[in-house]
Amino acid sequence: MALPNLHYILLTSVIVLNLASVAYIVLAIRRVAGFRPQRNPTAAFRPAVTVLKPICGLDVDLYKNLQSFCLQDYPTYQVIFGVRDAGDPAITIARQLIAERPDCDLSLVIDPQVTGPNLKVSNLHNMSAAAKHAHLVIADSDMRVDAGYLATIIAPFDDPQVGAVTCLYSGTPRGGLPSVLASMFINEWFLPSVLVSNGLRNIRFGLGATVVVRRDLLEQIGGFSGLAHYLADDHMIGKLISDLGYRVVLSGYVVENRVYESSLSAMLRHELRWARTVRAVEPLGHAFSFFMYGIPLAMIASVMLASQLQMYTLAVAITAIAVILRCLLHVRVHRKLDLPTDGRAIWLVPVRDTLSFLVWGASFFSRKIEWKNMTFTVDPNGLMTATKGYES
Repeated sequence: MALPNLHYILLTSVIVLNLASVAYIVLAIRRVAGFRPQRNPTAAFRPAVTVLKPICGLDVDLYKNLQSFCLQDYPTYQVIFGVRDAGDPAITIARQLIAERPDCDLSLVIDPQVTGPNLKVSNLHNMSAAAKHAHLVIADSDMRVDAGYLATIIAPFDDPQVGAVTCLYSGTPRGGLPSVLASMFINEWFLPSVLVSNGLRNIRFGLGATVVVRRDLLEQIGGFSGLAHYLADDHMIGKLISDLGYRVVLSGYVVENRVYESSLSAMLRHELRWARTVRAVEPLGHAFSFFMYGIPLAMIASVMLASQLQMYTLAVAITAIAVILRCLLHVRVHRKLDLPTDGRAIWLVPVRDTLSFLVWGASFFSRKIEWKNMTFTVDPNGLMTATKGYES
């Protein structure tokens, strides 16, 4: 008996999506294989640099993370730690680092002034008044680097057409299963997706792990005060710099993100916030990113093939191909970035992809974002409107 046309259409669509998914994963594996991580370039271009480190609370391994930015093999650099709350426990760590390194230009800014609903950018705005140099490095507090970091990320600015530099980051779990799953998302979905994007065209965005920007160009796009109403400030820096006609360069340096998620629900809330942020700034790309979730798509196709056409062998083959390719990507990323190997992680690949697919789907049901005990909605331009917990 012939299947209804609607069933044929759905089945054909799912199979086409699976082919697209296979093509994407193969391309991602190739991009990862071709990536060349960089350390300690020999370039003589080493201008003075200011590093801005916005802090809010005690991230896992915070002392070691911040310390790594103070141990640079670089001639002239300044590090500014910034907090908004005078009672923030991270202040003790910042002051300890300043006391331990009197030979370094380290300082702490404590300022509650609010420039806009993005309190991290308000913090950066308050810190920027103390910045001394023409190149600004912005890096989140849960990142860790080695001594060659500044020399590597500043090198592209030898080209005057470069307006900003950004970095990939890898995840190192510092907790249980939720932290492992969160790290897998960074390493095996986010990092390859950026490499694929950069291979197709020059990137026009920044990543929170590191954004380096020329100070004169930052002022041209309105400074930090002009960014304080955007949720994805790192993304917008790259976009606005590109709009001025300058290039955004993806550095070969990979920053280490120390990942700690207290629970599975906390991890999912974090990833849902991220997904809704991406949906706000790249709506078309986000909508069509579902083909990146190869295993869930293969499972859907397999169920349809088995239940409607009794094509059990083909169903098993489609799922097996998706799982094998996805595991190859897992292995390739770990080898390329020299990440610690956990034999259990590869068995989590189907779980990780399924969770990512569910988060992607959930991102379309609301524009509400919960962040740092506050609730916002984000309009199609990426602008934030506070609905709870924000006081200007």
